[in-house]
Amino acid sequence: MENATPSASSPIEASTWVDKMADFLLSEQGVEAIRVNPEDKQVSVATLGRVDAAALQAKLTELLRSLDSSWVVDGKLLKAPPLHPIGALNLKQTGDHVLLEKPSCPTAPKLWKWREFEWPEAEDLERASREEWQMLAIQASVCGVALIAGFVAKKVFHAPEWLVHSIFGVSLISGGWDAAGDAWEKIREKQLDIHFLMLAVAVGAVSIGAWEEGALLLFLFSTSGALEHFALHRTHREINALTKAAPKFAHVVLQDGTTEDRPVAALQVGDTILVKPDELFPVDGSVITGQTAVDESTLTGESMPIDKEIGAPVFGGTLNLWGVVNARVEKLATQSALAKIIHLIQNAQHLRAPSQRFTDQFGTRYTIITLGLVVVMFLVWSLIFKIPPFENTEMGKSAFYRAMTLLVVMSPCALVLSIPSAILAAIAWGARRGILFRGGAAIEKLAEVDTIAMDKTGTLTEGQLKVSLIESFPPGNEDQVLRIAVTLEANSNHPIARAITQYGKAHGVTAEVLAEFQSITGQGLRGRTESGISYVGRRELMKQSELGQVLADVPDAPLGFSEIWVVHEKIMGRVLLKDEIRSGSRAVLAQLAKENVRTVMLTGDRRAAAAEVGTALGIAEVRAGLHPEDKVAAITEMTQKGHKVAMIGDGVNDAPSLAAAYVSVAMGARGSDAALEQSDVVLMQDKIEKLLSARHISKVARRIIKQNIAISLGSVIIMAIASLFGIVPLTLGVLTHEGSTVVVCLNSLRILFSKEH
Repeated sequence: MENATPSASSPIEASTWVDKMADFLLSEQGVEAIRVNPEDKQVSVATLGRVDAAALQAKLTELLRSLDSSWVVDGKLLKAPPLHPIGALNLKQTGDHVLLEKPSCPTAPKLWKWREFEWPEAEDLERASREEWQMLAIQASVCGVALIAGFVAKKVFHAPEWLVHSIFGVSLISGGWDAAGDAWEKIREKQLDIHFLMLAVAVGAVSIGAWEEGALLLFLFSTSGALEHFALHRTHREINALTKAAPKFAHVVLQDGTTEDRPVAALQVGDTILVKPDELFPVDGSVITGQTAVDESTLTGESMPIDKEIGAPVFGGTLNLWGVVNARVEKLATQSALAKIIHLIQNAQHLRAPSQRFTDQFGTRYTIITLGLVVVMFLVWSLIFKIPPFENTEMGKSAFYRAMTLLVVMSPCALVLSIPSAILAAIAWGARRGILFRGGAAIEKLAEVDTIAMDKTGTLTEGQLKVSLIESFPPGNEDQVLRIAVTLEANSNHPIARAITQYGKAHGVTAEVLAEFQSITGQGLRGRTESGISYVGRRELMKQSELGQVLADVPDAPLGFSEIWVVHEKIMGRVLLKDEIRSGSRAVLAQLAKENVRTVMLTGDRRAAAAEVGTALGIAEVRAGLHPEDKVAAITEMTQKGHKVAMIGDGVNDAPSLAAAYVSVAMGARGSDAALEQSDVVLMQDKIEKLLSARHISKVARRIIKQNIAISLGSVIIMAIASLFGIVPLTLGVLTHEGSTVVVCLNSLRILFSKEH
């Protein structure tokens, strides 16, 4: 039985999976309806007219993956919520199916073409992408090995021609297998692209005996395809890892005070949840009972745990360190901080177009022109100039032979090599100096950057609190203050405790034996040794002691410092800690200023601490207190103003903005997996001064690439014109073709000898 759509007065639930489906339907031209069975996770799409099936599949796959991360529990999509009107769409429910339709005339549905789509599980998608790049890598490897074996058999062992051709045949088949599949898909859509031209050139080369030419071209092509799919697999793997890290269940507090575990996707605004120590907050909310400290470094980059009391906001995906708290749900699971990070990464990956190679920009046009010219010249030579079509004579070569010579001469082998050879040389140069380029796009684009946005914690600063100063009141007891702090903090896993114990160890401080030890929730530590009772913790804890009045005369910790107080009978003091600025930050920012590159700090840290670092380093603009979506908005704002922005970061909170930036750079030594996977450039040694080296080699590589394109295109144009007049023998054509390829490779190798800046 068909249920009518509820009236407009029906309660509207924010951001249900039905709303997500509606957004998808409204945004897609040619897609008229979508039908979902949430119980069996089945989805069908109705299209009208010509639709890019591959693009539709990719977009729908991303949509279904986003639903998996938020609304799938125990392998099944949550049942549809009470349906409500969604814009101009027709919304119906028939049995277990939910149907969304665009408005249309009564006869239009008869013209729709329904397509069934499989619901991609995150693990299945990751596995499929892994298997795909591995298969492409195997094909490219077989192609390369067979190419070398054929060359050795021909030049070194002078093997029979049938054996040499057989070996080259293996290379051609393995190298062209994937390209043939892609070319066939385009042919079915009545399109020709560079894949088709590569295969045509390979066949043309074989037809006139240049087997190794065709094999070399397909080896280069198949290798680049394998690398591209490998990068795609790494992105799928990281997004899947983030999805797995999201909490799946929450402890919901019922009216009678008991708790029950409920799927996170089923939480409603107003629910009360219980969060225990070492658990992630499942959604965004506010504390209603209890006290704790929360590690928000994954979201804001803030190196200090944040104290949370009644009324304080908490964010999904952050870690509850020690207290048991009840929190009120303020936002649905799909709006949590961690869910937003996953969503932002996915969106930014689609919005950020990869660097368009010169060959890609004219691929289809060049293919059609080349093939058309070859066919026309074959007809001209055979019909107008009366040259025998297929038979060589004493007067000259056949029209077909001339046409294949023209096709080989116009083969873009040198052009195909002109970019990857320079890119590979730049990657090798960077790898030897602790700079990892994740493909050619970063190398080409980094030199174009005119604005660099940087995270503070872990990028401009060390990202770890370190002891800066020990104070005692009155002065003179600094050693005793440090010894007491080390003795008690040795029993804590707090980041500040680790910093103090490491500092004590470096200065040869030995912890005393504790007879008693107590952790005071939210305040600090208490312990008793042979010398008496000691306290270590917050200023508020010390105010409760007999010496608390002393604190009234002690100023607060200086700007940018954190303080830990120590009290022991007549001894009182404090340990001051600070996240130090990286030693190379000042020089890097000064050099960027000389190059007229604008610098912007984007940080989730407090404004006072961020302003202090920004002033010390001379950063042009400081934006503080930002969440991941705020950083993405800042990147988008600068991009819309015409700036080419590079983003430098190291945390999960930086991953969305890294993905959205024109070029993304990660600090590799301590960077999160999410940040590393979304980065085009990784500074493996955590030295920010390596950014200048990366920009230098980017400029060198761009200059070499332009030279290579000029050389390769120039040789093709000159030899093609000469071939049209029949004045180029095959030997000269091959030598010129090979010569331009060698020159391009040698020119690219100059990059390896560039000096580091």
